[in-house]
Amino acid sequence: MKPRTNARKVIGYIRVSTDEQTLGPEAQRTALARWCEQHGAELVETFTDQGISGGAELEARPGLMAALAAVKMHGAGVLLVAKRDRLARDNYVNAMVHRLVERSGATVRSADGAGDGDGPEAVLMRRIVEAFAEYERLLIKARTRAALAVKRTRNERVGAPPYGWRLAADGVHLEADAAEQATVARVQAYRREGLTLREIGARLEAAGVLSRAGGSWHPQTIANVAKGRLAA
Repeated sequence: MKPRTNARKVIGYIRVSTDEQTLGPEAQRTALARWCEQHGAELVETFTDQGISGGAELEARPGLMAALAAVKMHGAGVLLVAKRDRLARDNYVNAMVHRLVERSGATVRSADGAGDGDGPEAVLMRRIVEAFAEYERLLIKARTRAALAVKRTRNERVGAPPYGWRLAADGVHLEADAAEQATVARVQAYRREGLTLREIGARLEAAGVLSRAGGSWHPQTIANVAKGRLAA
């Protein structure tokens, strides 16, 4: 027996990746609000994953996880996205999200209407949209790998220096960044104490230590810093 839900209660989800800005967060938010207005629905809460790839696993998508929890908590009948590729660009993740939403007695809807409904045509359209989204993700990844390979053959630096390091004056070699190295040591110490990634972020921000971008700390960034890899 499916849980009782209110079809007029909507939970919104927004995703913006690092490699595409064609449909920014404000444009997505506007699309969600317009859909709710047209359907006489209430947008109860909206959750955002900023700078997260559509190919990321569920556990690396805090905004999506929170949205799924909110669907169940509010008894919402709809998880709404601006376009279906905002949900995920991986068919496995897509299937998992749809299954979790359906278990809560709700459905996934897109503001552009692609693949909505329960008929055979709508199901087919969803599969096509999801397949093309995954194909696009793989295509972007392949192009990125090819571009990086060309840069390496030219001995060009690829990407930003890892957190804790900076480019030396010669523009080629790396040298330690004292302030960032101290933060790395602090993060690793917190991890040894058993603090969660969010707890570490809260402590850093309380101490006035911001991310390299000058803002709050994302859990995945903290995890990467703790491992001593990836720019933050």
